[in-house]
Amino acid sequence: MTRLLLSLLAASFIFKIEISAAEKIPAASAPAVMSSNIVKTVIRRQGDDGVHTYRIPGLATTKAGSLIAVFDIRHENTRDLPGDVDVGMRRSTDLGVTWEPMQVILDYPRDKPESMGNGVGDPCVLADLQTGSIFVAGLWSMGNRGWGGSGPGMSPEETGQFVLTRSDDDGRTWSGPINITSQVKRPEWRLCFQGPGRGIQLRDGTLVMPAQFKDAQDVPHSFFIYSEDHGKLWKPSPPAVTGTNLWTTEAQVAELANGDILITMRNHDPRKERAWATFKRNSDTGKLDGGKWSPTSFALDDPQCMGALVSYRSDSGEDLVLFANPASKTRRQRMTVYASRDNGKTWPVSKLIDTRTSAYSCLTILPDNSIGLLYETGEKNAAESLIFARFTLP
Repeated sequence: MTRLLLSLLAASFIFKIEISAAEKIPAASAPAVMSSNIVKTVIRRQGDDGVHTYRIPGLATTKAGSLIAVFDIRHENTRDLPGDVDVGMRRSTDLGVTWEPMQVILDYPRDKPESMGNGVGDPCVLADLQTGSIFVAGLWSMGNRGWGGSGPGMSPEETGQFVLTRSDDDGRTWSGPINITSQVKRPEWRLCFQGPGRGIQLRDGTLVMPAQFKDAQDVPHSFFIYSEDHGKLWKPSPPAVTGTNLWTTEAQVAELANGDILITMRNHDPRKERAWATFKRNSDTGKLDGGKWSPTSFALDDPQCMGALVSYRSDSGEDLVLFANPASKTRRQRMTVYASRDNGKTWPVSKLIDTRTSAYSCLTILPDNSIGLLYETGEKNAAESLIFARFTLP
């Protein structure tokens, strides 16, 4: 996308889709609107396959060009872990037009005594575009070892577990759980687990997965874990925010054109805005080890929710960053996609995707350079369905 075109888009950027007047973003909240065709497909609804609710979407594009959609299978109710929760997956090989039947890819025996469902959830999917492997991370909560019930220690009896499943055949089959808690969690931390959403692969091949932990004082922090050997060993980054009263949790990451890592974080501060930071590599070695975070900045209204982030290079070679969230300070509603051309400093272009209640989301770039968004939405509440939206930039 050329600079001239982006300038023109700032004046007139309209989706080529039938929308009602209520769906148009007011000029005060979005001075420009994206122009594109958009197609939406329901991936999961409440009640499908006898399941109460599907939540927490993740979406990635594989080396082979398939789409991998992951989500919580919440069998009995809408509640978070602990409970009877598994991780589900659906796969598309035609750019999201059709989807294969759901597979259950992370599941622990729910009849274990006092396990409270022995659930695993909050998935984060990461595709290795060099080897073709796909990783899906989950938080395994045996008993009450979820957000509120986890404590210091490393065992499943003490704290929630950071587990992975892996596919080496483009998502057709999946491994049993791989527990990496000892690689990424400190014993004094009360909990450590993934994004959720989507991880990325840097241009040098390093795998990066957004994550969060609760320290010994029970304060939550956003960070990421990374692997330099295609998923054999994982290391934690420093926390993105330190030395303040700011609490950050669910995060997403994107590699910028200059090699820095941009992180967007759910911010529990009363200001109701997204928290942002940039991670720079070690200036002496060029490695992530020893790198440093920038000061935290704030941009875009947010009702304290998870948001989606992806780097995007247009057909003309313009480097953009795309972000999606429910664009409101008061309610989880109005799923919106934003575009930035200055590495996330400003977001002059946006498009309202859905006027209804909406919550978590995940972005990926498809093989034809169109954009995929998987998000939660519904008429009464956002847990009613998971929708896949595909669109393009002009």
